[in-house]
Amino acid sequence: MTRRPHLPSAASAAADDARASLRAFDADQRPNFFSSDHQLQRLLRRALGAEGFARHLDHFERFGAIVGSTLDDAARLNNEADNLPQLERWSAFGDRIEGVRNHPSYDVCGKAIYEDGEVIAALGEPHPNVRALALFYLSSHVGEAGHNCPVACTAGVVKALQAAGSAELVELYLPGLLTRNYPERLDGAQFMTEIQGGSDVGRNGVVATLDADAPQELGTTRWRIRGEKWFCSNAEADLILMTARFAALKPGTSGLGLFLVPRVIPRGAIGAGQLNHFRLRRLKDKLGTRSMPSAEIDFDGAIAYAIGPVEDGFKTMMTQVIQTSRVYNSFAVAANARRARLIAQSYARHRQAFGTPIIAFPLVQLLLAECRALGQSCLAAAMYLAVMQDSDETRGLSDDERAFFRVAANLTKMRSCQHSHRAIMCGIETLGGNGAIESFSILPRLIRDNIVCENWEGTHNTLIAQTVRDLGPAGLAPGFFKHLGQLGATVGAALGPCEMADALATALSELGDAVAALSSERDPGLAAYRLKPHAERLADLFFALAWAIDISDEEEKARRVAEMAALSVFIDIYVRATKAQPEAATLATVAGLAC
Repeated sequence: MTRRPHLPSAASAAADDARASLRAFDADQRPNFFSSDHQLQRLLRRALGAEGFARHLDHFERFGAIVGSTLDDAARLNNEADNLPQLERWSAFGDRIEGVRNHPSYDVCGKAIYEDGEVIAALGEPHPNVRALALFYLSSHVGEAGHNCPVACTAGVVKALQAAGSAELVELYLPGLLTRNYPERLDGAQFMTEIQGGSDVGRNGVVATLDADAPQELGTTRWRIRGEKWFCSNAEADLILMTARFAALKPGTSGLGLFLVPRVIPRGAIGAGQLNHFRLRRLKDKLGTRSMPSAEIDFDGAIAYAIGPVEDGFKTMMTQVIQTSRVYNSFAVAANARRARLIAQSYARHRQAFGTPIIAFPLVQLLLAECRALGQSCLAAAMYLAVMQDSDETRGLSDDERAFFRVAANLTKMRSCQHSHRAIMCGIETLGGNGAIESFSILPRLIRDNIVCENWEGTHNTLIAQTVRDLGPAGLAPGFFKHLGQLGATVGAALGPCEMADALATALSELGDAVAALSSERDPGLAAYRLKPHAERLADLFFALAWAIDISDEEEKARRVAEMAALSVFIDIYVRATKAQPEAATLATVAGLAC
């Protein structure tokens, strides 16, 4: 029998009090992530309209509660070291299955996300992007959970099929992609990366050749894929979108097509019912998103179907797949930031130091205020893009709007990842030593998942280099700045004459001049190097403008005052060229935001 060491009565009482405060902190980790998020509700009311918001309100509230209970519990269990996915290439009877064995908690997460959340099924309804991404944002409060990366990939498959797939492929696969029945669903993956390629996709060498046995099938051309893909997330996916080189003599991205590779050869096709011709070499031992299997995969004559004309494959991949994934990524990390704030706020309210809750200390208040400002600004910008995506798929966007959307989607993906990283680190710092303990909170897992988000779908440097091309050779700068200026005018009218409005207008003018000055730079590497701080500030300006428009819809005076104060903190830290120095009034504002 282990005996509890004797402690002096005062020390024992202090330890008991500390444990009681930690248990109270833990009890706070079960919120309804929707009903507690007034900003999300406000954004959805604007995006969906009063009638649309009311129609979906019950579902959002139900799913918000499930995320905070069933899904959160299952995600924690699924991410324990003994429960991570394992490669299973052969069945018990020696059949090649190229599969992955998952812990039962993986399917608990999946049923919550796909069935209760309808995160993919929502794509088949009106306002598909706004509603689907809002549900995805809620599910992402628990981290990647083994499924949220596949959700984003599946959305890309849906959009690629809808935009460029043959009628036969759409009829065959779209119903299974959009079903809310978890066991019957088809999920997607996107395999772009090769060991020599990475961000330099033009070096990809996996080869596609027309299938001599059946060059035409399912309303498109049928191909055979041979080669190695280096980083294949959701390795057990039913449907794989991948790039392959259809024309050996065409260099760079012009020779890449986009192909759909089914895990099992479909009905109506030669070889129907057989496992396709690929081998999972090994699973990746990743820093984050560990409960979602990523693999190296060899393709040995795998049957594939062209998505649209092969010569348009790279364009379809970028506009329908990668751009979609970048928007999903932005929502995921916005959720990471909010979850980090909720954990840190709760801890700060319950944890005592020097006889007082640590939320009373100004430096802790500053961490919490910055954490709030980062998360809310990221969500406002991400939702603005989701609304634009819905508009693009219904009425279409103007040239200026399309230029803005393309540049802003890339800048938002880059900057929201940086901001959520900072927000999670603010949370970890608030918890002190406890912040580094895996069993104490999900913050260590969130920071690891966030790091993976930062590097998927374009690293920060890759996105800045693309922004240089978009604003320069692609000629998108006039349209981008015209739309950004319209946002600025809307915000200026809403705020009226004030210091914040002046700071935003000044930043817009300075950034326009800075980008124009780079237009004469002929060295793309030097241009990217010089653009980097301006690109980050451009994103921050967009975040501030989107958030200001969002706040203008807030009718409750106290909440509007608090959010304007948080916006002011964000502008002071990230938008002004000359940072404001803290004063007594600033400390009072920060103290209010920490609550």
